[in-house]
Amino acid sequence: MTELFADRMKGASDSFIREILKVTDKPEVISFAGGLPNPGLFPVEAFAEASARVIRNSGRQALQYSTTEGYLPLREFISEQYYQKDGLRIDPDEILIVNGSQQGIDLVSKIFLNKGDHVAIEKPGYVGAIQAISLYEPIFHMVTLEESGIDCESLESILTENPVKLLYAVPSFQNPSGITYTEETRKKLASLLQEYKVHLLEDNPYGDLRFMGTHQHPIKAYLGDSGVLMGSFSKITVPGIRLGWVCAEKVIMGKLKIVKQAADLHSNYLAQRIMYEFLSNNDLDSHVSTIIDAYGEQRNSMVSAMESCFPKEVSFTRPEGGMFLWVTLPRGNSSMELFDRAIKQNVAFVPGPAFHFEGEGDNSFRLNYSNSNPEQIKEGIQRLASVI
Repeated sequence: MTELFADRMKGASDSFIREILKVTDKPEVISFAGGLPNPGLFPVEAFAEASARVIRNSGRQALQYSTTEGYLPLREFISEQYYQKDGLRIDPDEILIVNGSQQGIDLVSKIFLNKGDHVAIEKPGYVGAIQAISLYEPIFHMVTLEESGIDCESLESILTENPVKLLYAVPSFQNPSGITYTEETRKKLASLLQEYKVHLLEDNPYGDLRFMGTHQHPIKAYLGDSGVLMGSFSKITVPGIRLGWVCAEKVIMGKLKIVKQAADLHSNYLAQRIMYEFLSNNDLDSHVSTIIDAYGEQRNSMVSAMESCFPKEVSFTRPEGGMFLWVTLPRGNSSMELFDRAIKQNVAFVPGPAFHFEGEGDNSFRLNYSNSNPEQIKEGIQRLASVI
């Protein structure tokens, strides 16, 4: 049977994180593994009201087929509310509504990558991007993340020696590390990509979730047309509605619309109308502020507990926003072995190899703080510390 499948499926496998989540799906387990927003912060009533208004007032239109680009008022909202404040002039026609930014990664990879093309990605890298891009059978180059962002010197060395076509990066509150690129790194990276004619696929699902420090502009603000920028409603409203977007200049957008049409004609039109109705009748900034306050408290609870409980030889990032932080054990210690022991104490995380290639990252792991309350975080970190 396996000989019937396409060659690209030979190395394809289920998400490592999805497999881990099966093990953690027990009420007694305190899980820091999933990248889940806090459901207690979902605006359930506001979405119920928005849904009812759309069905009642525009049901026949909202339940019909629509255009590939997506609902124009929603694209106009994204253009005006998200990007004008960053000095980005992105026309609504340069925005494509997609089924979460995960689909955006797939579509951009589809229009740019042939088998054997060279792609650069952060180390550690977002596992969902690794999985999506891998299906197009590229040659990956992982670039180390430093405290200030991607290591531009290492990247330039890679670009000098290899015909890299695309760089995938999460510059703000990166998944899995929580690291945010400094403005200096963003400008340096933009200059480097322009010099070597490399396109950037900039994923920004967490950019609005800053609870300390200074707001940073997207790298596209320094890069121009060679930058493809993605955003998502999943982290600032609700993830289950599966809506995100891709911003790209018109030539790239033309190709994206073709592959989007081939994939699914258009994203869920009813969901788009409901999302716009919610955004039009609610204070999004106020809602996001509530999320920021909660995640900031949860982040502080985790960092404080780790500072108190973890051995001094264990280091970890201290994110200024987002949903994750990254832990590094002394060399020679295995996060896979640690996971096996930790799950017996009913606490879970994602081991580092999920975010690397070729067996790297075994002495590191990711923790998520957004889906646990401060009491759970304190107890979970104490359990984890005892196992370490």
